[in-house]
Amino acid sequence: MVSQSTQSANPPTTSESRSPRFGYAALNRTLREDDVRTNRGMQQATFEERGLSYAGELAEQNIRGVRRIIEWNLDHDIRFYRITSDLIPWYSQYELDELPNSETVLDLLAEIGDLAAANDVRLTFHPSHFVKLGSPTESVVDNAVRDLECHGTLMDALGLSRSPYNSINVHIGAHYDDKEATAERFCAAVDRLSPAVRSRLTVENDDTESLWSVPELVASVHDEIGVPVVYDDLHHQFTDRGYTRAEAMTMAVETWDDIRPIIHYSEPRRLHEADPAVSPQNHSDYVAGPISTYGHAVDVMIEAKMKEQAVLQYRARHAD
Repeated sequence: MVSQSTQSANPPTTSESRSPRFGYAALNRTLREDDVRTNRGMQQATFEERGLSYAGELAEQNIRGVRRIIEWNLDHDIRFYRITSDLIPWYSQYELDELPNSETVLDLLAEIGDLAAANDVRLTFHPSHFVKLGSPTESVVDNAVRDLECHGTLMDALGLSRSPYNSINVHIGAHYDDKEATAERFCAAVDRLSPAVRSRLTVENDDTESLWSVPELVASVHDEIGVPVVYDDLHHQFTDRGYTRAEAMTMAVETWDDIRPIIHYSEPRRLHEADPAVSPQNHSDYVAGPISTYGHAVDVMIEAKMKEQAVLQYRARHAD
């Protein structure tokens, strides 16, 4: 794994400002029209045929896409952004420094980190739902650990703070018919993680009634091993456990100590389109809001299908 010192210019402490930064994830729809992408990948057969050389080419293009998106975000005063976990194709199969163009890749990542630090841009990751640290299957946990270590290496290469300010956010995402045992396995797996990952890890409430609520995560994860809880407003509606939104958000926020918390906000597509046939978990294109933070100083990841356009529309509608 790459070892680089991390920058401290992005302060991992609660900002004096009560106003949230609004962010979005991965795709910038405006720039996509100009073929700016960050998730170029390939099938396994292609990887086996073309190998690290092609993986490095795609990785370099993806990283340049991230820089272009961050520059666009700065032009539009968006200073919170989630980088796609598909940034480096087939990354779990090799180390960054094995790429033929690794020097260029690492330089580009460092430049992005410098740009973020100089402009107070908060960068995060949200690995896929296949990352299951609480699984009873050893190989699944091993793969999850490997995936997370790749994320930690990327964040170090970006020079980001080793704190939840620059979070690697996961779900437990399953209960395997025994929540207590699953929580214990999750916590044990977290203890296997390197400081590059462990120091940045956060855990988010789920969107299925039988899965993990905010109070369950606070009791079973945060109180046991200190991992902060990310409050997802839409997910809470499926796992409220009798707690109001304000109560659940407050519980989650209090797990962040002096780090400015992150919350997620989205709205159901079925309400926007008045179509009960649409799954209530599906996200709408835009959000109407208002987004209440109940007096907490937080940053808000808007998880809407129209990405940056949803952020700009929301801010325009709710400008002071």
